Amino acid sequence: MLDWNPALYRRYEDERTRPAHELLARVPHPAPVHVVDLGCGPGNSTELLVRRFPEARVTGIDNSEAMLVSARERLPGVDFVLGDIARWVPDVAPDLIYANASLQWVAEHETLIPRLFDSLAPGGVLAIQMPDNRQEPTHRLMREVAAEAPWREPIGDADALRTELFGIGRYYDLLAPRAERMDAWHTVYQHVMESPAAIVEWVRATGLNPFIDPLSDPLRESFLAEYQRRVDAAYAVRSDGRRLLAFPRMFIVAQRPS
Repeated sequence: MLDWNPALYRRYEDERTRPAHELLARVPHPAPVHVVDLGCGPGNSTELLVRRFPEARVTGIDNSEAMLVSARERLPGVDFVLGDIARWVPDVAPDLIYANASLQWVAEHETLIPRLFDSLAPGGVLAIQMPDNRQEPTHRLMREVAAEAPWREPIGDADALRTELFGIGRYYDLLAPRAERMDAWHTVYQHVMESPAAIVEWVRATGLNPFIDPLSDPLRESFLAEYQRRVDAAYAVRSDGRRLLAFPRMFIVAQRPS
């Protein structure tokens, strides 16, 4: 069964948490009582919510027990729950549903996004950040290598391993008729990486994980070697010997009428 590696994820925690900061800064609710971190991972985004809203009841939800163990160690006073975002329904309507880099793993956004929004309390806020990097070299090359022998058979349909996002305008259209207030934007981060190996290490914690998890040790080793070779060719060496990893992200914040 696929699970995530919290230690590997945290190696680039500052870079991964930066979008979480920027998403939270645009949340307009002044004092939510009940906050849900949907897809909380190891608790780095949850910690931001606890600091911003110290009086709120914050709940973290994730489908990875390994991530939840890490999150509980980090924030022992917070309630962390094992759950599937695709089927999650709150017991009590939250004032804030905060989903930082999680919904890209869940299908059927046409129904999922409105359902999450409609589950909010009056005046509640849905705040979403999703990596929009499916067409970046890192992710195109994952699918390219996965479609070749000898990796194709154990990996299966590489295109099905992650949800293909709508354009930002489609998300706006899904939520704007329901919302009192709507905000949507797109940012391309440029992360300075020491080497092609560092780029591979970055994506091994997230997007590459479903590709290499089904592989035997020898196949995983050969996949990573070929993938890194192609990453090396795709990302130019900059003037200081390092590489720039372009990382587009989509942000959506919508507030229900009071």
